[in-house]
Amino acid sequence: MAVSSQKHAVTQIPGDGIGPELTESVEAVIEAAGVAIDWHRVEAGADVHVKHGTPLPESVLNQIRADGIALKGPIGTPIGGGFKSANVLLRQSLDLYACVRPVKTIPGLGTRFENVDLIIIRENTEGLYSGLEHRVAPGVVESLKVVTEHASLRIARYAFELATRLERKSVTAVHKANIMKLSDGLFLECARRVSRDFPKIELREIIIDNCAMQLVTKPEQFDVLLMDNLYGDILSDLCAGLVGGLGVVPGSNVGENCAVFEAVHGSAPDIAGKRLANPSALILSAVEMLRHLGELDAATRIERAVHETLAEPKQRTRDLGGTATLDDITRAIVDRIA
Repeated sequence: MAVSSQKHAVTQIPGDGIGPELTESVEAVIEAAGVAIDWHRVEAGADVHVKHGTPLPESVLNQIRADGIALKGPIGTPIGGGFKSANVLLRQSLDLYACVRPVKTIPGLGTRFENVDLIIIRENTEGLYSGLEHRVAPGVVESLKVVTEHASLRIARYAFELATRLERKSVTAVHKANIMKLSDGLFLECARRVSRDFPKIELREIIIDNCAMQLVTKPEQFDVLLMDNLYGDILSDLCAGLVGGLGVVPGSNVGENCAVFEAVHGSAPDIAGKRLANPSALILSAVEMLRHLGELDAATRIERAVHETLAEPKQRTRDLGGTATLDDITRAIVDRIA
């Protein structure tokens, strides 16, 4: 086993529900891969909101700023009321403008599609998903979709630079500019402008509703998908369903100075503490984190171990149709890390 000579400082946010047990699994897997991490554990989420009046204290943000990188477990968000999403606050406070969701077929897992290998790039800081809304009058609520040239150019350039770095062939801009001619029209025009600087990468354009249909009929046609905040939130979950669900796809949020890597599924409070959760998504998110840190060999070995483990039906958790526990999966992955 190769052992890294460098020790990395990483902020760890265990999160709510199953989050703490998932982060324990990640620690064990990374240690088995020989990477030294100095974990700086901080708390955020629903319980923290009860204590401090906010799900995301400033001390958490300061720790991430100091380390420059964080691994986050799932944090629950109340529906229709309660506090503002800690995930949205995190992205906006640290200007984590690029949400990156790789979606790839895991050999042997047995899903409806084969050869899915796409990456969703989602603008993370503005748009309708930002939660800028107010009551105009009793029974009338207005939500604002704000799109700026700055943010649109920035995320488009990120998508084309990533496509170039990973030797991808195309970037598909997903939009609804036929209806939202100004907001989505600006986003689309910015993608076109940036594409001129990357002549080797093809720019494709597709309307959001057609994109949804195409994804569930011929997902292998897509390479890198570029979209705004709300479209990205919806389609990234749809794409996860193409390869086995939210339990097997990683996620990351990247800014100029910080990056936060996270599982994209929920906190599953109904099974918290029962050791039934699937740690694969957070482990694969940690794989992306290790690549970001330059630990490429360890990242490759862990990813291979996860895929080999999930290829075995007896080593799958309930969300994948099996009966294995979190600890079963963790041990199987650790045993496969060479």
